[in-house]
Amino acid sequence: MSVVRLEVDGGIGTIRLDRPPMNALDSGVAAELRAAAVEATRNPAVRSVVIYGGEKVFAAGADIKQMAPMGYAEASAWVGDLNSTFEVVARIPKPVVAAVTGFALGGGLELALCADVRVFADNAKVGQPEILLGVIPGAGGTQRLPRLIGPARAKDLIFSGRQVRADEAAQIGLADVVVPATEVYERAREIAGRYTNGPAMALAAAKQAVDDGSELALAEALRLEAALFAGLFATEDRRIGMESFIAHGPGKADFTGR
Repeated sequence: MSVVRLEVDGGIGTIRLDRPPMNALDSGVAAELRAAAVEATRNPAVRSVVIYGGEKVFAAGADIKQMAPMGYAEASAWVGDLNSTFEVVARIPKPVVAAVTGFALGGGLELALCADVRVFADNAKVGQPEILLGVIPGAGGTQRLPRLIGPARAKDLIFSGRQVRADEAAQIGLADVVVPATEVYERAREIAGRYTNGPAMALAAAKQAVDDGSELALAEALRLEAALFAGLFATEDRRIGMESFIAHGPGKADFTGR
């Protein structure tokens, strides 16, 4: 039985984790998550994505029972697989919103960090508790987290392993939006829905420019931006957008996604 599925409705693809009670991330979940992310990338009916763990919990991290007996070789293979899965999620060339309810710990928070926007429930508790197990985050926590909230704040969370509530998460830039738990999914869909009729290739280019550019020296990043900008002149949406602007003013284009 599938524990991760892609549900498509109104241009929004929801990647739904459903492994009760805590959506623990094991190798099976990782494989299905990768497949859902690949399908969300390839499916032209999906114009934006929401990652959702359900009303009670987002994902409470790795399955420690599976991890505890591992030696070096097994752990290296396991974390490499999870890392590559999360990279596939982070590389979805469409706007991605994480809808976080309840716990998002360890790998669960690392999954949320792969999104472009994070909507937290007011009951959310998140953190990187790996240090309490004698290890460190291994699927992006030491890299994506400091890039998002800064090295000092990230070190505080990683060194202590403490859990952060939604209000603090918003203060430090980890949560973009905080709403009551019953509203998380709909708010995430609302945000994702802003992009379903947008110029898909331009949105993909914008995401690539920001994400890849942040890893480059400024001169290289500016060249990447210029190349992506010029490439969009080969798209139908660029023609539609500019013709619409000239004829009707801004914000009235009816994009095709091509």
